Amino acid sequence: MMTPGEINRLVNNYIGVDSGYLGDFSYRTHQEFYASLDLDIDPNTRMGTTRERFIAIVKESSPEIQARILRGILDRYPVGSSELRTQDRYDQFISVALRLEGIPCISSPALKITSDVVERSIADAEALLNATGATSGVDRIHTSMHGYLRAVCRASAIPFDEQATITQLYRLLREQHPAFLDLGTRGTDINTLLRTFSSALDALNPLRNRASVAHPNDELLELPEAMLVINVARTLLHYFDTRISASNMVES
Repeated sequence: MMTPGEINRLVNNYIGVDSGYLGDFSYRTHQEFYASLDLDIDPNTRMGTTRERFIAIVKESSPEIQARILRGILDRYPVGSSELRTQDRYDQFISVALRLEGIPCISSPALKITSDVVERSIADAEALLNATGATSGVDRIHTSMHGYLRAVCRASAIPFDEQATITQLYRLLREQHPAFLDLGTRGTDINTLLRTFSSALDALNPLRNRASVAHPNDELLELPEAMLVINVARTLLHYFDTRISASNMVES
């Protein structure tokens, strides 16, 4: 469901309100808007201004219907059609639509092995993901992954070069940490899977440096690809922490 804050920002900070009326909607065009989306919604059954009717309809709708309404609004009011409708705000609401449509976003892990920089970057990534969309969170999730691998090396007394990349630290842990010496049933296949993730991690550096807001890049990752990057990193964080924690329990 859309949160009250998201609905308020959509109405006031993206569509715009004038004397209680929503954007350029009249009572007639407001009704036609839902018909154009093949939605059986009649705003004239509700009291109040177009703004009040729109808010009531969105609040009462299911996530699927909210997503259709949201995408309809973004089509009707594209980026640049007013000073309110910036690219950042548009991207934010595309992220909301993806969430409402059930496009999965893997949750941030509650890490057992961590550091201040890891916790801060995870919190920043979560805040940016919710506030301005997945593209803004790519830089922070990269920092989370890098900081986590360093923290595990330190906690496990595995020497590493302070300038080591994510891929180098990933390989070092897989080769030297006792948690990865025995991967159980189908361990060979799991190792093959983990090696494929090494290629994915190799791509994180150029994606972060050349297609995220870490630097003033002219071209940024689009939202589905940014979400892919975040989900890959979170998947590995979940796996590493679970595997290492399970190994520690066996040893104790």
